[in-house]
Amino acid sequence: MGGIGIFFGTDTGRTRLVAKQIARKLGELAATPVNIGRSTLADFLAYERLIVGSPTLGDGELPGGSTGLSQPSWEEFLPQLADADLAGKTIAIFGLGDQQKYPNEFVDAIGILHDAFVARGARVVGHWPVAGYEFTASRAVDGDHFRGLALDQHGQASLSESRIDTWLEQIKPELLR
Repeated sequence: MGGIGIFFGTDTGRTRLVAKQIARKLGELAATPVNIGRSTLADFLAYERLIVGSPTLGDGELPGGSTGLSQPSWEEFLPQLADADLAGKTIAIFGLGDQQKYPNEFVDAIGILHDAFVARGARVVGHWPVAGYEFTASRAVDGDHFRGLALDQHGQASLSESRIDTWLEQIKPELLR
C-alpha cells in the first residue's frame, strides 16, 4: 500500500480513469484508487496524504444520491466528515467538468471539496492556473487559480495528460514532506 491515498467520486467512469492514471504515474507512492462510495470514513482517515477527485454534475453538484445515481459518492460521504479533524492531512484535489456545456459551474466540485476539507483543518495543495480555459463561473476559482487541477475530458482531453504530469510534479514535494 502506497502512502498517498487516492479517492474519487464518479458518474460516467471518467474520474475513475483519471484516478487510475494518477496512481500509475505515482507508482509505489500511491495506493490503489478507491471509489469514495465504496469507502469508509476509517479508510479515508487512514491516510495523511490524499489525492481526491470528482466530476461536477448538473448545476454544480457533487455526484451522489440527489443526482439520481444509485451508487453513493461524495454527497453522501462528506457529512461523515462533520466531526472529523483533518489537521495534519495534506490533500490535493482534481476535478472534471465540461466548460462548453456547463460554463457557469465549471469544476465546482473542486471548490466544494476544498471548502469541506479546509473547514476541518486539512492543508490543500495543488492550485492550478485558470489560463487556457473558457468558462463563465466556478466555485473552484480563487483569484487566477483553481483550488485544484481542472480537467475537461470533453473539450480539452488532449491536454489532460500534460496537465496531470505538470500538476503531479507540483504536488509531489508537498505530499512527500
